[in-house]
Amino acid sequence: MTFSQPKADLQRYLRSARDALLWKLEGLSEYDVRRPLTPTGTNLLGLVKHAAGVELGYFGETFGRPFGEVVSAFGDDAQANQDMWATADESRADILALHRRVTEHADATIAELPLDAVGRVAWWPEERNWVTLHQILVHVISDLQRHAGHADVVRELVDGAVGLRSGNDNMPPGDRAWWEGYRQRLEQAARDAG
Repeated sequence: MTFSQPKADLQRYLRSARDALLWKLEGLSEYDVRRPLTPTGTNLLGLVKHAAGVELGYFGETFGRPFGEVVSAFGDDAQANQDMWATADESRADILALHRRVTEHADATIAELPLDAVGRVAWWPEERNWVTLHQILVHVISDLQRHAGHADVVRELVDGAVGLRSGNDNMPPGDRAWWEGYRQRLEQAARDAG
């Protein structure tokens, strides 16, 4: 019988969150991965760029492991929300390459440190900014899964594609007509309740 390995379990969930987020960009145009589809500007490529910044900060600076690159979107002099969208000069390939380099750096931190390794999150309040790698893994997984959920909704608004990941959408079976009927039932239930 094989028992769970806590660090390996956490890494598997981290990889799953990363994969779910990246999958949402597949098959879309440059415009569609960048276009803001919520009142706050949420867009698919921006979510990936933000995720890179999240991992860079938590698995880099927090544990005294410098990344070795200056990324202006994540610096102290960055504009508000600069990490949540791609400029016209930043290609999808550039952001995906940055994301890959950051996740490799994060994975090296995770591999080299024990779960009880202590770090400090400089941007958190003093009373709770000393953390362990275990806490940060849980925090980052939670954050990335939240953003993967955002990406799922945004992708559905772009072209109707939904689901957990390629080959496993984790959705009930149904064609377009079934989903429209389902949506109409929900709309009617909302009207009846309202």
